[in-house]
Amino acid sequence: MENVIKPFLPVIAGPTASGKTAVAVALCKLIGGEVISADSMQIYSGMDVLSAMPTASEMDGVTHHMLGCVSPREKYTADAYREAAKACIADVIARGSVPVLCGGTGLYIDAVTRPMSFSERSDEAMHARLLAMANEPGGRRRLHERLRQIDPESAARLHENDVRRVSRAIEIYEITGVTQTEHTRLDRQRQGDFREVIFALDWPREALYARIDARVDAMLKAGLIDEVRALMADEQNHPTAMQAIGYKEIAATLRGEMSMDKALYLTRKATRSLAKRQLTWFRHDERLIWLKAEGESAEALAHRMKAILDEKRQKL
Repeated sequence: MENVIKPFLPVIAGPTASGKTAVAVALCKLIGGEVISADSMQIYSGMDVLSAMPTASEMDGVTHHMLGCVSPREKYTADAYREAAKACIADVIARGSVPVLCGGTGLYIDAVTRPMSFSERSDEAMHARLLAMANEPGGRRRLHERLRQIDPESAARLHENDVRRVSRAIEIYEITGVTQTEHTRLDRQRQGDFREVIFALDWPREALYARIDARVDAMLKAGLIDEVRALMADEQNHPTAMQAIGYKEIAATLRGEMSMDKALYLTRKATRSLAKRQLTWFRHDERLIWLKAEGESAEALAHRMKAILDEKRQKL
Protein backbone atom coordinates (compact mmCIF):
# COMPACT_ATOMS: atom_id res chain seq x y z
CA MET A 1 0.00 0.00 0.00
CA GLU A 2 1.39 3.40 -0.99
CA ASN A 3 2.29 5.76 1.84
CA VAL A 4 -0.01 8.74 2.19
CA ILE A 5 1.84 12.07 2.30
CA LYS A 6 0.83 13.93 5.45
CA PRO A 7 -0.21 17.59 5.19
CA PHE A 8 2.42 20.20 5.99
CA LEU A 9 1.56 22.25 9.11
CA PRO A 10 3.51 25.33 10.25
CA VAL A 11 3.04 26.02 13.97
CA ILE A 12 3.93 29.14 15.95
CA ALA A 13 4.19 28.63 19.71
CA GLY A 14 5.55 30.57 22.65
CA PRO A 15 4.58 32.17 25.95
CA THR A 16 1.87 34.78 26.37
CA ALA A 17 2.70 38.27 25.07
CA SER A 18 5.56 36.99 22.91
CA GLY A 19 4.08 38.38 19.68
CA LYS A 20 2.80 35.15 18.14
CA THR A 21 -0.24 36.69 16.46
CA ALA A 22 1.71 39.40 14.63
CA VAL A 23 4.22 36.84 13.35
CA ALA A 24 1.48 34.40 12.33
CA VAL A 25 -0.29 37.15 10.38
CA ALA A 26 2.97 38.14 8.65
CA LEU A 27 3.71 34.50 7.79
CA CYS A 28 0.20 33.93 6.43
CA LYS A 29 0.64 36.90 4.11
CA LEU A 30 3.87 35.39 2.79
CA ILE A 31 2.56 31.86 2.21
CA GLY A 32 -1.17 32.35 1.63
CA GLY A 33 -2.20 31.08 5.03
CA GLU A 34 -4.99 31.22 7.58
CA VAL A 35 -4.53 31.12 11.34
CA ILE A 36 -5.89 28.28 13.49
CA SER A 37 -5.82 29.50 17.10
CA ALA A 38 -4.42 27.17 19.77
CA ASP A 39 -5.38 29.20 22.84
CA SER A 40 -7.50 27.63 25.57
CA MET A 41 -9.05 30.95 26.66
CA GLN A 42 -9.50 32.64 23.28
CA ILE A 43 -11.72 29.73 22.32
CA TYR A 44 -14.46 31.22 24.54
CA SER A 45 -16.90 33.98 23.61
CA GLY A 46 -17.47 37.05 25.76
CA MET A 47 -13.89 37.06 27.05
CA ASP A 48 -12.14 39.03 24.31
CA VAL A 49 -10.20 41.32 26.64
CA LEU A 50 -9.46 38.77 29.37
CA SER A 51 -8.04 36.35 26.80
CA ALA A 52 -6.23 39.09 24.81
CA MET A 53 -8.06 37.91 21.69
CA PRO A 54 -6.64 39.46 18.49
CA THR A 55 -8.57 42.49 17.28
CA ALA A 56 -9.66 42.97 13.69
CA SER A 57 -6.78 45.41 13.30
CA GLU A 58 -4.27 42.86 14.60
CA MET A 59 -5.66 40.16 12.27
CA ASP A 60 -5.03 42.62 9.40
CA GLY A 61 -7.29 40.85 6.94
CA VAL A 62 -5.95 37.34 7.62
CA THR A 63 -8.66 34.77 8.39
CA HIS A 64 -8.54 33.37 11.94
CA HIS A 65 -10.31 30.24 13.16
CA MET A 66 -11.16 28.82 16.61
CA LEU A 67 -11.68 32.21 18.27
CA GLY A 68 -14.72 32.97 20.44
CA CYS A 69 -16.58 29.94 19.18
CA VAL A 70 -17.45 28.23 22.49
CA SER A 71 -19.74 29.47 25.27
CA PRO A 72 -18.06 29.97 28.67
CA ARG A 73 -20.87 27.82 30.04
CA GLU A 74 -19.58 24.83 28.09
CA LYS A 75 -17.03 22.31 29.32
CA TYR A 76 -14.44 22.13 26.55
CA THR A 77 -11.82 19.39 26.37
CA ALA A 78 -8.59 18.97 24.44
CA ASP A 79 -10.33 16.19 22.53
CA ALA A 80 -13.13 18.55 21.45
CA TYR A 81 -10.53 21.13 20.43
CA ARG A 82 -8.59 18.55 18.42
CA GLU A 83 -11.63 17.50 16.40
CA ALA A 84 -12.70 21.08 15.69
CA ALA A 85 -9.19 22.28 14.86
CA LYS A 86 -8.53 19.36 12.52
CA ALA A 87 -11.80 20.08 10.71
CA CYS A 88 -10.67 23.71 10.28
CA ILE A 89 -7.27 22.58 9.02
CA ALA A 90 -8.86 20.21 6.49
CA ASP A 91 -11.16 23.00 5.26
CA VAL A 92 -8.28 25.46 4.88
CA ILE A 93 -6.25 22.92 2.89
CA ALA A 94 -9.25 22.02 0.72
CA ARG A 95 -9.59 25.69 -0.26
CA GLY A 96 -5.98 25.85 -1.33
CA SER A 97 -4.70 27.86 1.64
CA VAL A 98 -2.06 26.97 4.23
CA PRO A 99 -3.15 26.39 7.84
CA VAL A 100 -0.90 28.02 10.43
CA LEU A 101 -1.49 26.76 13.96
CA CYS A 102 -0.70 29.51 16.47
CA GLY A 103 -1.03 29.73 20.23
CA GLY A 104 0.44 29.33 23.67
CA THR A 105 -1.54 26.34 24.89
CA GLY A 106 0.89 23.45 24.57
CA LEU A 107 -1.81 20.88 25.25
CA TYR A 108 -3.84 22.14 22.29
CA ILE A 109 -0.81 22.09 20.00
CA ASP A 110 -0.06 18.53 21.10
CA ALA A 111 -3.72 17.59 20.66
CA VAL A 112 -3.47 18.49 16.95
CA THR A 113 0.06 17.28 16.22
CA ARG A 114 0.26 14.15 18.39
CA PRO A 115 -2.13 11.30 19.16
CA MET A 116 -3.60 11.65 22.66
CA SER A 117 -4.39 8.27 24.15
CA PHE A 118 -6.24 9.51 27.21
CA SER A 119 -8.37 12.36 25.93
CA GLU A 120 -11.49 10.41 24.97
CA ARG A 121 -12.05 8.92 28.42
CA SER A 122 -13.99 10.87 31.03
CA ASP A 123 -16.02 10.30 34.18
CA GLU A 124 -18.60 13.07 34.58
CA ALA A 125 -19.51 12.13 38.15
CA MET A 126 -15.87 12.15 39.25
CA HIS A 127 -15.27 15.41 37.43
CA ALA A 128 -18.23 17.00 39.23
CA ARG A 129 -16.95 15.78 42.62
CA LEU A 130 -13.52 17.27 41.99
CA LEU A 131 -14.98 20.61 40.95
CA ALA A 132 -17.20 20.59 44.05
CA MET A 133 -14.11 20.02 46.18
CA ALA A 134 -12.41 22.99 44.53
CA ASN A 135 -15.33 25.25 45.48
CA GLU A 136 -14.99 24.45 49.18
CA PRO A 137 -12.94 26.79 51.43
CA GLY A 138 -9.30 25.94 50.76
CA GLY A 139 -10.46 23.41 48.17
CA ARG A 140 -8.22 24.53 45.33
CA ARG A 141 -5.14 24.13 47.48
CA ARG A 142 -6.23 20.64 48.64
CA LEU A 143 -7.05 19.61 45.07
CA HIS A 144 -3.65 20.78 43.87
CA GLU A 145 -1.94 18.94 46.74
CA ARG A 146 -3.79 15.76 45.75
CA LEU A 147 -2.42 16.15 42.22
CA ARG A 148 1.08 16.79 43.59
CA GLN A 149 0.97 13.45 45.41
CA ILE A 150 -0.26 11.63 42.29
CA ASP A 151 1.63 13.44 39.53
CA PRO A 152 4.20 15.97 40.81
CA GLU A 153 5.29 16.96 37.29
CA SER A 154 1.76 17.98 36.29
CA ALA A 155 1.33 19.76 39.62
CA ALA A 156 4.49 21.77 38.98
CA ARG A 157 3.18 22.73 35.55
CA LEU A 158 -0.35 23.69 36.62
CA HIS A 159 -1.34 26.52 38.97
CA GLU A 160 -3.81 25.65 41.72
CA ASN A 161 -6.29 28.16 40.26
CA ASP A 162 -6.37 26.20 36.99
CA VAL A 163 -9.06 24.00 38.49
CA ARG A 164 -10.24 22.54 35.19
CA ARG A 165 -6.85 21.14 34.22
CA VAL A 166 -5.89 20.11 37.76
CA SER A 167 -9.15 18.18 38.02
CA ARG A 168 -8.64 16.63 34.59
CA ALA A 169 -5.13 15.44 35.50
CA ILE A 170 -6.48 13.76 38.64
CA GLU A 171 -9.37 12.26 36.67
CA ILE A 172 -6.99 10.79 34.08
CA TYR A 173 -4.99 9.04 36.78
CA GLU A 174 -8.08 7.73 38.58
CA ILE A 175 -9.54 6.35 35.35
CA THR A 176 -6.41 4.86 33.78
CA GLY A 177 -4.02 4.28 36.68
CA VAL A 178 -1.37 6.20 34.70
CA THR A 179 -0.43 9.85 35.27
CA GLN A 180 -1.06 12.53 32.71
CA THR A 181 2.70 13.11 32.60
CA GLU A 182 3.33 9.51 31.60
CA HIS A 183 0.51 9.54 29.04
CA THR A 184 2.05 12.67 27.49
CA ARG A 185 5.50 11.08 27.45
CA LEU A 186 4.16 8.01 25.64
CA ASP A 187 2.09 10.09 23.21
CA ARG A 188 5.17 12.05 22.20
CA GLN A 189 6.71 8.85 20.90
CA ARG A 190 3.83 8.28 18.49
CA GLN A 191 3.38 9.76 15.02
CA GLY A 192 0.65 12.31 14.34
CA ASP A 193 -1.33 13.25 11.24
CA PHE A 194 0.83 16.15 10.04
CA ARG A 195 4.35 17.05 9.03
CA GLU A 196 4.49 19.85 11.55
CA VAL A 197 7.26 22.43 11.75
CA ILE A 198 6.97 24.12 15.13
CA PHE A 199 8.54 27.51 15.74
CA ALA A 200 8.74 29.17 19.15
CA LEU A 201 9.45 32.81 19.89
CA ASP A 202 12.25 33.24 22.41
CA TRP A 203 12.57 36.39 24.51
CA PRO A 204 14.96 37.32 27.33
CA ARG A 205 13.02 36.97 30.58
CA GLU A 206 12.98 40.66 31.52
CA ALA A 207 11.98 41.72 28.01
CA LEU A 208 9.09 39.25 28.07
CA TYR A 209 7.99 40.54 31.48
CA ALA A 210 7.98 44.10 30.13
CA ARG A 211 5.76 42.95 27.26
CA ILE A 212 3.43 41.27 29.77
CA ASP A 213 3.16 44.48 31.80
CA ALA A 214 2.34 46.40 28.62
CA ARG A 215 -0.25 43.76 27.70
CA VAL A 216 -2.06 44.18 31.03
CA ASP A 217 -2.07 47.96 30.62
CA ALA A 218 -3.53 47.56 27.13
CA MET A 219 -6.22 45.20 28.44
CA LEU A 220 -7.26 47.81 31.00
CA LYS A 221 -7.61 50.45 28.28
CA ALA A 222 -9.51 47.98 26.06
CA GLY A 223 -12.34 47.55 28.59
CA LEU A 224 -11.17 44.86 31.01
CA ILE A 225 -13.22 46.26 33.91
CA ASP A 226 -16.48 46.38 31.94
CA GLU A 227 -15.94 42.85 30.60
CA VAL A 228 -15.35 41.44 34.09
CA ARG A 229 -18.38 43.31 35.42
CA ALA A 230 -20.56 41.77 32.70
CA LEU A 231 -19.29 38.27 33.45
CA MET A 232 -19.80 38.77 37.20
CA ALA A 233 -23.49 39.44 36.56
CA ASP A 234 -23.86 35.81 35.50
CA GLU A 235 -20.91 34.31 37.39
CA GLN A 236 -22.54 30.97 38.21
CA ASN A 237 -23.00 30.26 34.52
CA HIS A 238 -19.46 31.31 33.57
CA PRO A 239 -17.12 29.05 35.54
CA THR A 240 -14.49 29.27 32.81
CA ALA A 241 -14.21 33.03 33.17
CA MET A 242 -13.24 32.62 36.81
CA GLN A 243 -10.09 30.77 35.68
CA ALA A 244 -8.95 33.56 33.36
CA ILE A 245 -6.04 35.59 34.67
CA GLY A 246 -7.33 39.00 35.69
CA TYR A 247 -10.90 37.94 36.38
CA LYS A 248 -10.75 37.23 40.09
CA GLU A 249 -8.40 40.18 40.65
CA ILE A 250 -10.64 42.74 38.93
CA ALA A 251 -13.75 41.12 40.40
CA ALA A 252 -12.29 41.57 43.89
CA THR A 253 -11.74 45.26 43.12
CA LEU A 254 -15.32 45.67 41.91
CA ARG A 255 -16.53 44.08 45.15
CA GLY A 256 -14.47 46.55 47.14
CA GLU A 257 -12.10 43.88 48.47
CA MET A 258 -8.88 45.13 46.87
CA SER A 259 -7.41 48.26 45.33
CA MET A 260 -7.08 48.52 41.56
CA ASP A 261 -3.31 48.91 41.87
CA LYS A 262 -3.07 45.62 43.77
CA ALA A 263 -5.40 43.89 41.29
CA LEU A 264 -3.22 44.93 38.37
CA TYR A 265 -0.06 43.92 40.24
CA LEU A 266 -1.49 40.46 40.92
CA THR A 267 -2.66 40.16 37.30
CA ARG A 268 0.82 40.94 36.02
CA LYS A 269 2.33 38.48 38.51
CA ALA A 270 -0.09 35.70 37.52
CA THR A 271 0.58 36.33 33.83
CA ARG A 272 4.31 36.04 34.42
CA SER A 273 3.71 32.73 36.20
CA LEU A 274 1.66 31.54 33.22
CA ALA A 275 4.53 32.44 30.89
CA LYS A 276 6.93 30.41 33.04
CA ARG A 277 4.63 27.37 32.90
CA GLN A 278 4.23 27.72 29.14
CA LEU A 279 7.99 27.90 28.69
CA THR A 280 8.44 24.81 30.86
CA TRP A 281 6.02 22.91 28.62
CA PHE A 282 7.63 24.06 25.38
CA ARG A 283 11.21 23.51 26.57
CA HIS A 284 10.42 19.80 26.88
CA ASP A 285 9.34 19.53 23.23
CA GLU A 286 12.35 18.58 21.15
CA ARG A 287 10.55 19.45 17.90
CA LEU A 288 10.56 23.20 18.51
CA ILE A 289 12.73 25.58 16.49
CA TRP A 290 13.46 28.53 18.76
CA LEU A 291 13.84 31.93 17.11
CA LYS A 292 15.20 34.90 19.03
CA ALA A 293 12.54 37.59 18.79
CA GLU A 294 14.03 40.59 20.59
CA GLY A 295 14.89 43.33 18.12
CA GLU A 296 13.19 41.51 15.22
CA SER A 297 10.05 42.70 13.48
CA ALA A 298 7.16 40.31 12.91
CA GLU A 299 7.86 40.50 9.19
CA ALA A 300 11.55 39.61 9.65
CA LEU A 301 10.66 36.63 11.82
CA ALA A 302 8.05 35.51 9.27
CA HIS A 303 10.66 35.64 6.48
CA ARG A 304 13.02 33.50 8.59
CA MET A 305 10.23 31.00 9.16
CA LYS A 306 9.37 30.89 5.47
CA ALA A 307 12.99 30.20 4.58
CA ILE A 308 13.09 27.28 7.01
CA LEU A 309 9.76 25.95 5.75
CA ASP A 310 10.94 26.15 2.13
CA GLU A 311 14.14 24.30 3.01
CA LYS A 312 12.25 21.54 4.79
CA ARG A 313 9.81 21.13 1.91
CA GLN A 314 12.71 20.68 -0.53
CA LYS A 315 14.11 17.89 1.59
CA LEU A 316 10.88 15.88 1.52
